[in-house]
Amino acid sequence: MALKLVIGNKNYSSWSMRPWLALRANDIPFDEIFVPLYTGEADKRRILDVTPSGKVPVLLDGDITIWDSLAIIEYLAERFPEKRLWPQDPAQRAHARSISAEMHSSFAALRNECGMNLHRPVGAIELSADARVNIARIQDIWAECRERHAKAGPFLFGAFGAADAMFAPVVHRFRTYAIAVKPQSRRYMDTMMALPAFQEWTNAGLAETLVIEKFEMV
Repeated sequence: MALKLVIGNKNYSSWSMRPWLALRANDIPFDEIFVPLYTGEADKRRILDVTPSGKVPVLLDGDITIWDSLAIIEYLAERFPEKRLWPQDPAQRAHARSISAEMHSSFAALRNECGMNLHRPVGAIELSADARVNIARIQDIWAECRERHAKAGPFLFGAFGAADAMFAPVVHRFRTYAIAVKPQSRRYMDTMMALPAFQEWTNAGLAETLVIEKFEMV
């Protein structure tokens, strides 16, 4: 029985992007179930029918239901250990999990001020001091990973993995809002944007026509 991933709009849903990318980039077969966000009670009920959280993404594996992006990625890492979503080395794995959890729980200012919207014309906005601190911290995370693992490959821990999936929407945010980044960060962003799975998600998001006004503020 194939895995099923319930996701929202590719144009807007940064949380959906993370496990989708972990699956697609690692060639893990799954069926995609799209539920438009904020379109009415019927679609809200479709989500509630699979998870009491009422939010996407949701992974369905037979009778098992997993919600929350990071929880889904952890489940996939256990279900498909050969894909090596987390580094094999214990110290590297602890580091990858730490930065992924930080991405999961932090950076509220950047999220609020630079929402993911692939349709938005590229252009800078005035950012708060808190958002600028978020941007600096993310670049520090990327720089530390790349300095440690540059010889192993072009992603955060060499090969594409869970940590890259967790930070993928940030790449879109930095690009869309024309955020000035250091050369090392730009190289990492270019690596991510060249990933076929990343391009597939992006192209599908750009092809969507549904506009959610609450996400079109900037």
